[in-house]
Amino acid sequence: MAFNYEEDFKNTDFRKEPEKYRVGRGEQGVLLVEPYKSEILPHWRFKTPEIAKESSEKIYEMFEEYRKTDDFVGMDMARKFIQMGYTRSRRYANYKGGKKYDSDGNINERRIDDEKAESASIFEEKWIEIREDEDYLKRKKEHQKKYG
Repeated sequence: MAFNYEEDFKNTDFRKEPEKYRVGRGEQGVLLVEPYKSEILPHWRFKTPEIAKESSEKIYEMFEEYRKTDDFVGMDMARKFIQMGYTRSRRYANYKGGKKYDSDGNINERRIDDEKAESASIFEEKWIEIREDEDYLKRKKEHQKKYG
């Protein structure tokens, strides 16, 4: 029987089975990995800079809580949500309604929404902080070495 990424992830509690978690690239799996998705997603918002600031700070706080409980998977999921806060708000900053392509597959005209661009930079600051965090990087390397 073939591995079905989405189906197999849906039934896995990655807090209880961290060995099944793979770091992956970028935001891969961010909306599949439970219970973290359900814990973090309600706090993930970027509509305005004020909302983005509150959201990024809350998710970063969760990152630190996961660190305190030695939960690398939670730390990485918080990182993914912060990264996704940056990429999604950046897309909305560049394209009306966040739609890069029209219904015919053509790239929509790019226009800058300064408010969304500010939201993106708020998330980007936290994302850089995590990406450069030596303890996070050490834990990431250990997790990858131990579990793949």
